[in-house]
Amino acid sequence: MKQNQQDPEEVLTDTGLPENAFRELAADEEYRPVMSPAHDQREVTPYSVITGLVMAIIFSAAAAYLGLKVGQVFEAAIPIAIIAVGLSNGLGKKNALGQNIIIQSIGACSGVIVAGAIFTLPALFILQAKYPDITVQFYQIFLSSLLGGILGILFFIPFRKYFVKDMHGKYPFPEATATTQVLISGQGDKSATGGQAKTLIMASLIGGVYDYLVATFGWWAETVTSTASAWGQTLAAKTKLVLSCNTGAALLGLGYIVGLKYAFVIFAGSIFVWWIVIPLMGTYGSEDFMAMAPDTIFKDYARLIGIGGIAMAGVIGIVKSWPIICQAVGLAGRELKGNVSTAKEVRWQTDISMKHIVFFSAIALIAVFLFFWFGVINTLWQAAVAWLVVTVIAFLFTTVAANAIAIVGSNPVSGMTLMTLIIASAIFVGIGLSGTSGIVASMVIGGVVCTALSMAGGFVTDLKIGYWLGSTPKKQESWKFLGTLVSAATVGGVIMVLNQVYGFSGDNALVAPQANAMAKVIEPLMMGGDTPWILYMVGAILALILNWLGVPALAFCLGMFIPLSLNTPMLVGGAVAYFVSNSSKDQKINDARRDRGTLLASGLIAGGALFGVFAAITRFAGFEYTTPGSYELTQILGCAAYALLICYFMWDSKRAKA
Repeated sequence: MKQNQQDPEEVLTDTGLPENAFRELAADEEYRPVMSPAHDQREVTPYSVITGLVMAIIFSAAAAYLGLKVGQVFEAAIPIAIIAVGLSNGLGKKNALGQNIIIQSIGACSGVIVAGAIFTLPALFILQAKYPDITVQFYQIFLSSLLGGILGILFFIPFRKYFVKDMHGKYPFPEATATTQVLISGQGDKSATGGQAKTLIMASLIGGVYDYLVATFGWWAETVTSTASAWGQTLAAKTKLVLSCNTGAALLGLGYIVGLKYAFVIFAGSIFVWWIVIPLMGTYGSEDFMAMAPDTIFKDYARLIGIGGIAMAGVIGIVKSWPIICQAVGLAGRELKGNVSTAKEVRWQTDISMKHIVFFSAIALIAVFLFFWFGVINTLWQAAVAWLVVTVIAFLFTTVAANAIAIVGSNPVSGMTLMTLIIASAIFVGIGLSGTSGIVASMVIGGVVCTALSMAGGFVTDLKIGYWLGSTPKKQESWKFLGTLVSAATVGGVIMVLNQVYGFSGDNALVAPQANAMAKVIEPLMMGGDTPWILYMVGAILALILNWLGVPALAFCLGMFIPLSLNTPMLVGGAVAYFVSNSSKDQKINDARRDRGTLLASGLIAGGALFGVFAAITRFAGFEYTTPGSYELTQILGCAAYALLICYFMWDSKRAKA
């Protein structure tokens, strides 16, 4: 324990964090954060709050456009952290780490609110083209996002200590790791982090420029696939067998931090769908299946098995987390009765009091009910049923969303929301709420749940960053509400404007893939049609079997839901992590190489995220490129560029010395 009595800078490793930041603690060991927990830190200031709000507005607009354009919402926390560090250094601010954490925490509301809104609410505009009596108002989008975000914050706070403190070292937290590395690199005046900052910046530039070139100019293929060759096309046509891999730097870094264990489980889920389910459907199914491309079978059918699996894995997670849920509820009850010790907690472990959480949760839930009653459904008892569905699902699936982010850095929020829509719609039809009014009710309610789960998943990242660095959770939690308000207003306005300018259906429209999927599922439920219950049940049964066998069901089913091209680089990154961590007979050298690799991976993620914003702005400005060379040539160049990136990653990681 002597080590924990030293100043933080004396125990920093090559990652800039204490040696025990990423591993499980011994029975008598404590984690000491970078910022001293013994005294107050400079965190909430006019500078940090205003800067955070500006970031929330800018990145809400950027993320909404990019998400509706390509279906991927970039992780806003990383580029915001980079900007925060750059601003504080440029303005000459001393000891700015605490303020930068608040800037990142407020600004990161943009990404999670955007994900919650754009995955669901544009479906109303899509269906409006077919059913003109569907009306969409700004206040519905705004309140759906705002109330969902508030519920996500309030419902997660009671679980903070379990996820970020009790489970320390048991989850990889890939996004939180990368963001933390960026934030700590701003402490450049410390000798222990000077070299670390240079390494991070160099990796960020390499990863960022690499991803920008392929996304903007297409100098090589962003996704390499077996169908690029004649034999691959023949194989896909006859057996529906396909292999693909995204060549992006950010995904490679993400796979490194996730590690080989979870990356392999996720990839196994993808392989099960792409190499077993899809070939079976396409080869031995009906003539319609035989005529479909593998991608179409995946999007319209096979992926639905993954949705059922995610839903059941969520239920399993809820059952396993039930003691934690009961503990949080019990603590709330005891605190309300005044039976909890009033001894002052350590600053960096102090949350908003449970008494206040219960009070604000009650107000938020009343606001949700009134919104449903007067703004969406207009029938008291139907609004009450809708309110009950939202409350139960949002609260119970909070731990599932946080668990997914902690493990793989990817929130299956669209899959969980899709299952919520199916359950809610079935209930609504049963109580007489169907047709176009049922569509509006289901989608707005789905928006509330989707945003709540997105916020819960994103918030665990913020709070883990704060835990590693030593910020005050209570301050992060309190100011998160303001960021949510600003982001919800921005997203609502952006969605309305984008619908007027581009639309979400028809020629030259924004593709909005998740919203289109939601519309496709909700229409037959509300207007009469077939629902693929069998596929959902197959996924649910599979999740039960996986859990019985001891396989992480959520990670496996996430692999079934996420496209193969995005899961393959996760496995490649995990394999690189295994190689780097076992490349020497000296364990100290292996540890040093692993830590340097973590730093490089964080840089690749950070650079990819930041330059991804630049690429989106470039495309938004109207820049169009013509891919040089033939399709086959860009595929070959894509393999070559990816191989060079991997070689650089391994070479630079092995430069570390014990």
